[in-house]
Amino acid sequence: MACDGFVAICHPLHHAAIMSPCLCSLLVLLSLSISLLVSQLHCLMVSQLTFCMIVEIPRFFCDPPHLLKQGCDDISTDNIFIHFIDAVFGGVPISGILDSYYKIVSSILKVPSTRGMPKALPTCGSHLSVVCLFYGTDLGLYLSSSVSHAPRKGAGASVVYTMVAPMLSSFIYSLGNRDIKRAVQKLPNRIYSF
Repeated sequence: MACDGFVAICHPLHHAAIMSPCLCSLLVLLSLSISLLVSQLHCLMVSQLTFCMIVEIPRFFCDPPHLLKQGCDDISTDNIFIHFIDAVFGGVPISGILDSYYKIVSSILKVPSTRGMPKALPTCGSHLSVVCLFYGTDLGLYLSSSVSHAPRKGAGASVVYTMVAPMLSSFIYSLGNRDIKRAVQKLPNRIYSF
């Protein structure tokens, strides 16, 4: 999405040629492959552990750091490996997103007219709000799990970034649609009429 926004705003006349269906398919395939690679690395790491007892994990799903805490083995190297995986596979996408938005903002500021900014902000704003919602709760979950051991907070944050963020993303993206905007604007009138 950040790549598409960058091409749409910085190179609008070449958008159809650059963002071809083949490139879009390759980007989706790359994203899927990286996700599968990361999950397989986590599964391989957890499969090497030995567990001493049966323990219930108070989570919405089994995060590798919480599974590692239940093992009987020394997990210091596993923790370093998990943080390395998270830094690489989380840091590279977020740095690409930030770089594309830096280029988008710098190209918007170069345009002398003020007509381009109102068109560009809704295009980028919806994607940026979804990215902040997802990465913010994900980062908060991982930072709080290393400091605090409150199971309820972690479970709530897990639900937010696995369930709420994807559900809200379709709503946030559809806010750019004129029909949805009109329906949302009419909503307070319908509520007060009851």
